[in-house]
Amino acid sequence: MKLKGKKVVVTGGAGFIGSHLVERLVRAGAEVRVLIRYNSRNNWGMLEKIPDSIIKTVNVYQGDLRNSNSIREILSGAQVVFHLGAMISIPYSLKNPMDAVENNVLGTANLLRLCVDQGIDRLVHISSCEVYGSAQYIPIDEKHPLVAHSPYAATKIAAEKLVESFMLSYNLPAVVVRPFNTYGPRQSARAVIPAIVIQALSQPAIELGNLTPTRDFNFVSDTVEGLIFSAEIDTAVGESINLGNNKEISIDELVKKILKILKQENKEIIQTPDRLRPSKCEVCRLLADNQKARKMLGWSPSISLDSGLEKTIEWIKQNIRDFENQQFSI
Repeated sequence: MKLKGKKVVVTGGAGFIGSHLVERLVRAGAEVRVLIRYNSRNNWGMLEKIPDSIIKTVNVYQGDLRNSNSIREILSGAQVVFHLGAMISIPYSLKNPMDAVENNVLGTANLLRLCVDQGIDRLVHISSCEVYGSAQYIPIDEKHPLVAHSPYAATKIAAEKLVESFMLSYNLPAVVVRPFNTYGPRQSARAVIPAIVIQALSQPAIELGNLTPTRDFNFVSDTVEGLIFSAEIDTAVGESINLGNNKEISIDELVKKILKILKQENKEIIQTPDRLRPSKCEVCRLLADNQKARKMLGWSPSISLDSGLEKTIEWIKQNIRDFENQQFSI
């Protein structure tokens, strides 16, 4: 199913990955509608970073996933839904677990119910590699046990199970996609790569939490291509699919790589207690097995970590003032 000419809905389209997906969908010829959460500033988030020639073709709806009227309106006549709308911060979920449950579980349940009512042709549900917890074996394939190390992870597991139940109970044609650690332009300072870069550019030292965990980083354009393929390939329906590089790097190695690109190898790195997660909450190792995506979707990452970091650093340099009031949570 090609997306050109299709009526496509993106929830969470004002976010980091969502804004890139919206831009890519418009360029692919889709008719795009975006659901964003209303705020008193009438701010459209990262959609405001999309070129005017693109955003003027997008229909933006302000609402809430928990509100049936909001969803029913945007789904009317739609054919494909990309569900990215969620509360995404792990540290925030530790302090406010019910907010995560209401947005990620109840919001998803509401969306699924209305997708069935509206007869949606394809739902692509964007989950997270956090559903795996720390790797019990390497690399992590889609059969790896799901372990909730945080309230956020628990809500993403619950949302996946809701999608599964709607596929089995109501024949909802859905795909669950589990992106590993996506990074790139437009990502907020709460994520590790922007947090490192911004501090390196603006502070005498870099303050972080645990430096030993490993992550599998995927540049945002690669993640978006994987989401597009997940909607287009009919055999993906009913499947859960990893999107990752099949390469891991520790946070310590990542910091040193970024500082080398910035020519700041002597910058001090400080581990601060207030940035550490509870010991049992920490996900120590993530490394994707991406063979299923390669075989089923014909997808493979095309941007190396070095190239992606250079693109990300350049974007942050050009937009550094946007980060002045953001808080680091890594």
